[in-house]
Amino acid sequence: MLDILWYCYLGFLAIAAIGILITGYKKPFAILDFIISIITWIGLFGYVTNKQILFPFVWKIVFVAGLLWDVYFSFKKFNEEVNDDETPKFIKFCIFVITFIILIGPLYFGLFHYAFK
Repeated sequence: MLDILWYCYLGFLAIAAIGILITGYKKPFAILDFIISIITWIGLFGYVTNKQILFPFVWKIVFVAGLLWDVYFSFKKFNEEVNDDETPKFIKFCIFVITFIILIGPLYFGLFHYAFK
């Protein structure tokens, strides 16, 4: 049952990546984010399928660099897109953090186990 959920999550990430690829990236930071996302997805794929792709040391670097990049890029994007309306910025930030943890948390959980097993 747990394997099915991991495969569903992999599919969700793949569909999201294809959707973002179709809509197109125009800024260099966004292109770099897409490339990092694909690399982390490959690591998660290796974890879910229990196949060794590259060396564990590579995935340790990808885990740390990818996590730092996702946090940086997400907060950068959050600050660009927050506009001044009736909702306080703190509430928007809390919703953003909870959504970030729910959507990206499993990716880095699997990547951590793949890199440090």
